[in-house]
Amino acid sequence: MNWEQLLSLQRHLDTQPRLRKAQDEVRLGFEVDYDRIIFSNSFRSLQDKTQVVPLPVQSASHRNFVHTRLTHSLEVSVVGRSLGRLAGSILLERHPDLKALGYRFNDFGAIVAAAALAHDIGNPPFGHSGEKAIGNYFESGGGKRFASQLDAQEYADLCRFEGNANGFKLLTEDREGIPGGLRLSYATLGAFTKYPKTSLPHKPSAHIADKKYGYFKANQGSFESIANALGLKRRSDYGFERHPLVYLVEAADDICYTLIDFEDAINLKLISEDYALENLINLVKDQIDTAKYRGLQTTADRLGYLRALAINALVQDTVQLFESYESEILAGTFSASLLDKSQYSAQVKDIIDLSVKYLYQSDEVIEKEIAGYRIIETLLDVFCTALINESSGQTTAFDRLILKRFEFHKPMAEKESVYHRLLEASSFVASLSDSQAIQLHQTLKGLL
Repeated sequence: MNWEQLLSLQRHLDTQPRLRKAQDEVRLGFEVDYDRIIFSNSFRSLQDKTQVVPLPVQSASHRNFVHTRLTHSLEVSVVGRSLGRLAGSILLERHPDLKALGYRFNDFGAIVAAAALAHDIGNPPFGHSGEKAIGNYFESGGGKRFASQLDAQEYADLCRFEGNANGFKLLTEDREGIPGGLRLSYATLGAFTKYPKTSLPHKPSAHIADKKYGYFKANQGSFESIANALGLKRRSDYGFERHPLVYLVEAADDICYTLIDFEDAINLKLISEDYALENLINLVKDQIDTAKYRGLQTTADRLGYLRALAINALVQDTVQLFESYESEILAGTFSASLLDKSQYSAQVKDIIDLSVKYLYQSDEVIEKEIAGYRIIETLLDVFCTALINESSGQTTAFDRLILKRFEFHKPMAEKESVYHRLLEASSFVASLSDSQAIQLHQTLKGLL
């Protein structure tokens, strides 16, 4: 793989090449990607989607700050921008031909920032349990009745519904009057796709790119066109090598969820301050200004100081790792995440283990997951039934009310299959915020 192709400014429906030298420096194409994402409805809905701890239904409820998908995504984007800029400075020295083509270090930062901003855009309500709830509906719930009408990959797409794949769908799929979705640059879409493979086979290897999947069968052709334009190497008949900047997007997410989820657990007093800060200190003990730290009077100030040091330490380490492994990444022979190779991996693991024990398995989080399963099951059953009955001309009066009230992206003539309709219902449910899902569930249960 080569950087000139990987940094493609091409967009869906382009008929002429987009050259870096011809770009307006005031509004660079990669920065346009960021703007399009942040003003999209899908991104805005993240303000009311659970990261780990659910928000109170009543906004007047008093509690300490916790992250939503929106605040998490913004923070990942900021870390990603730093990673991209630092790595870009190194890459431009290594590849002076890129300078001659007009590329600048901030281009790398803009690509990684945009891809990081969008990294959770396809995730359902109620956190990661939302993905599991959608999959559970098709694997062992009411959606199992459709299995005989689907091929193996179509059924796998639904049974292992994946927020990453749904994100690619939202960013790229044609809608009536909106060809190509947000029409992002191919470089940003490549950096967004952490798992450039189909849903089958499931985890065929220990390679990090095989951990999950990145696009539905419905969008496979679109991804393959983008991958070919970027010059991504094929790993097999089911996937491609990762775009190198994926490793920086992934690292930004790993850094933030490690530290920020832990911070939420401290703010909610699920982990005692002394115990928690001790683990953060272990990560940055060689960088602490002891006098300054002792002068901090509040938990928030102490936590903020250690968080800043920890992010900086992990960012610097990640960039050094990216520099060291660049040739393997370009060759497609690097199979781990960058944080797996970090000198701080043991400290990171200790922090994650504490978050798992005290935050992810807390009563509040588990209760949210239980409720989410039931809510998503109800919504999917109603929407799938209405869309499938519509395709066969057997709608009930209730189905017609549902179809009239909710704006599904109607399948085009060639997409009248059961698979496309079930995928559309799943994507619609995934697009809902937590509050929207709760309110719709109450409406469908007749609780006005």
